[in-house]
Amino acid sequence: MTKRSDAHSRYPEPGQIIAGAWLPTGDRQTGEVMDPTTGTVLGSYAQATDADIDKALAAAASGFAIWRAMSAHARGRILHEVARTMRDRREALAELVTLELGKPWAEALGEVEQAAGMWEWAAEEGKRAYGRIIPSREDGGRQMVLVEPLGPIAAFGSWNAPLITPSRKMAGALGAGCSIVLKASEEVPACALAIGRIAIDCGLPEGALSILTGDAVHISDRLLDAPQIKGISFTGSTRIGKILAAKAVSQMKRPIMELGGHAPVLIFDDVDVEALAKTAVAAKFRNSGQICICPTRFLVQRGVYAAFTEALTDLAKDHTLGDGFDENVKMGPVIDPRRIASMDDFITDAKTRGLKVTTGGNRLDREGFFYAPTVIADVTPDALVANVEPFGPIAALAPFDTYDEAIAQANCLPFALAAYVHSENVHTIHKAVNDVQAGSVICNGWRVSLPETPFGGVKDSGLFQEGGIEGLRAFQNVKFAYVA
Repeated sequence: MTKRSDAHSRYPEPGQIIAGAWLPTGDRQTGEVMDPTTGTVLGSYAQATDADIDKALAAAASGFAIWRAMSAHARGRILHEVARTMRDRREALAELVTLELGKPWAEALGEVEQAAGMWEWAAEEGKRAYGRIIPSREDGGRQMVLVEPLGPIAAFGSWNAPLITPSRKMAGALGAGCSIVLKASEEVPACALAIGRIAIDCGLPEGALSILTGDAVHISDRLLDAPQIKGISFTGSTRIGKILAAKAVSQMKRPIMELGGHAPVLIFDDVDVEALAKTAVAAKFRNSGQICICPTRFLVQRGVYAAFTEALTDLAKDHTLGDGFDENVKMGPVIDPRRIASMDDFITDAKTRGLKVTTGGNRLDREGFFYAPTVIADVTPDALVANVEPFGPIAALAPFDTYDEAIAQANCLPFALAAYVHSENVHTIHKAVNDVQAGSVICNGWRVSLPETPFGGVKDSGLFQEGGIEGLRAFQNVKFAYVA
């Protein structure tokens, strides 16, 4: 197992990737990257200048012309090589994830594999950008539907999946034949840059990919205003996503938005409570609850409510926190002190309303940004945690009596990214799949996002999808052609 001190000493110097080349920081200003496990400065990132952004935009335009002209098979060979190289360098990539985010080592290795799988899927799916022939009404005519790459893409990645999110955007856009300028998250910049360097090493043409670091507002304003950019891919909060989407649409740029969630979990009284609680605690506290698809609102049928609350509470109490490089650790820190302050707000509101905090509800007295796994029981519909995504290690539990009551509670919020249903009754499962409003409804399991499946939300949780064939289509235009 890697030691944190050794990993810290290997943390890369700041830089950017522009026009297919590594660009050192030079005399640019820098920002600090914090180590959430220790609360100390891990490293730094460069602040992109206007000249950097201009160069990346010019490269994206010229790189798009080169990249789209290559055959899908040629593009696929490069993307396959990226996936292979990521797997070859899995430990180095996982090390960056555990350093920058604090994610436990086993989870970090799993993230490498899923991210590599996205490049592999895009390599193959790009070969299947099928059009179709529509029978003509006129003799000798041919009606064709063609798909073409959308154009240069501006992408903005979140910090909570530092390899998966950039890979989903880069691989999806590149697989569709687009070039891409990615703004890396300032909390976890080395992860995205490491993938970018692999892509360049694997033969990606100059200009097909640039990765900028720095001020998010300034970079997003410049990229959205640039005429070269034809689509925006953003993962982040609903509030910011709506601002970016409105600006994109005002310029007729496609907004591909994966926004916030507040995932309900419907648990019916025919489940195996003890077995479900074991998987639920792992799903809830994975990545310290900092996942947009994280199960958060546990709606439990009254017949098993008390037993499930007790089981989840006991398991949360025993959930091991600490340094992600320790193989016994199950949960790392939250990303920064702001997340801790946010968790405290939820607890204060819960206690003010007389809700039961059955375990946790406090920051740990140790270095770094650690918050205890927390369970709040008997949550009322007006509670803060029932309406606002905690994006941290808090599980909110509430009872229900009837199926219709459960569906009403699940669908009561404007967020609809992911939802979960647990029951042994096949009729309940199939009915819930139809009735629950969400981009993904996962029944008797917890896995939402895979390279081959579409990922995205409805209502206030997003527009379009990334992943699967739907993700490829999001980065493509459709053209109708008639030939006489």
